[in-house]
Amino acid sequence: MPKTKILLLTGALLLAGGMARASEMALSLEGGYFDMTMARKSAQAVFGGSAGGVTFGAQARVGIGRSFYVALGGRWFQKEGERAFVADASSQPFRLGHPLTVRSIPVYALAGYRFSIGSRLVPYLGLGVGVTSYRETSTVAEIAQEAATATKPSGHLVAGLEWGRGRLRFGAEAMFSTAPGAIGEDGVSKVYGESNVGGLTVVAKVILVR
Repeated sequence: MPKTKILLLTGALLLAGGMARASEMALSLEGGYFDMTMARKSAQAVFGGSAGGVTFGAQARVGIGRSFYVALGGRWFQKEGERAFVADASSQPFRLGHPLTVRSIPVYALAGYRFSIGSRLVPYLGLGVGVTSYRETSTVAEIAQEAATATKPSGHLVAGLEWGRGRLRFGAEAMFSTAPGAIGEDGVSKVYGESNVGGLTVVAKVILVR
């Protein structure tokens, strides 16, 4: 069985096991900013200065006992840029004028701990694994071409705050992710020696609790 399927199956089993003894279940919708921290130079060359952009996602969380939880989630990031050329790692990149679309979709399973349960403001931490699907599509002479595609195992570390006590709550979360080996075989990422499409994500959350 491929490694990516094993990781997803493990996450689904964790969530199902948590539901069997759940103390609280919640669904969150998320929106914020994703920065390609692990491939910053490559992203800046392609996007023209910025290393990231807007991201959206969703997450299902199940409480286990009073403080522990498991969760399964995913996020979507897509941004338009241009193909670029760089002579060496110390040179300025030169954008070639050919449109390039970068898309990254991490799907992950988390296990974590929630502090100060019962209060209005609840901090939490989590750690997990998943898979990240990465794709670059470029257009040259009005012909769309798939420049790069990869699906790689990923690791995720989260810290956040949740506010509220009722069924509708709000939150903020920061996630650091790592997904090595997705890029780096050609183009500017090869010149810069960057192969990891992970980074830092900060989102605001609207949470529905059952």
